Amino acid sequence: MSFTDTLEPLAEPMWDAIVAHPMVEELGAGSLDEEPFRYWVKQDYVYLIDYARVFAHGATKAPTLEQMGTFAELLDSTINTEMDLHREYASEFRISESELEATEPSPTTRAYTDFLVRVAATGTFGDLVAALLPCMWGFNETGTQLAAQGLPDDERYAAWVEMYAGEEFTELTSWCKDLLDDVAADKSERQRETFRSLFRTSARYEYRFWDAAWRQEEWSI
Repeated sequence: MSFTDTLEPLAEPMWDAIVAHPMVEELGAGSLDEEPFRYWVKQDYVYLIDYARVFAHGATKAPTLEQMGTFAELLDSTINTEMDLHREYASEFRISESELEATEPSPTTRAYTDFLVRVAATGTFGDLVAALLPCMWGFNETGTQLAAQGLPDDERYAAWVEMYAGEEFTELTSWCKDLLDDVAADKSERQRETFRSLFRTSARYEYRFWDAAWRQEEWSI
């Protein structure tokens, strides 16, 4: 049994909770009001900036040249392709580039990205991969489960589901799972438990990221 197989009992309740969240349910049904999703799009743009920083740390910490190259490619594609696509997608919800750039991280976004960047900067390569995996795995599982229910009539929401249920993102998720399996293969149980703890924290933040958008969370003072 691979290490990520042992994460399944921990991961599945997390993904089920996300799919059962009213924001995700309404997204899948195509009935989601635009305002919480506009909030999500803007916060996700902020998230992507620090997500790219995690890839940069991955490139510096990767133990092999091949892994270094993969993280460098992910950094490049996030900054020069994915963020452009995100701007285009945001425009469909009447969100301008200047509005994206002016977005202040919510409390949840700040906490999640600070956690990821801290782990990437101060932890081991394995720690970084364990903290990174829930973003890919969780979105892929969410997209796959929503796609199985049928695409929503709203083309913008359907495009979201298709992206994260699609072959390219599924392959990226599988790559990250395989990478964590490789990293964990020769590690002690204590080190593996650290990976589990980091994975659990990121998965919890994945849920909270959706919940923050649903509530349109703001700083209280």
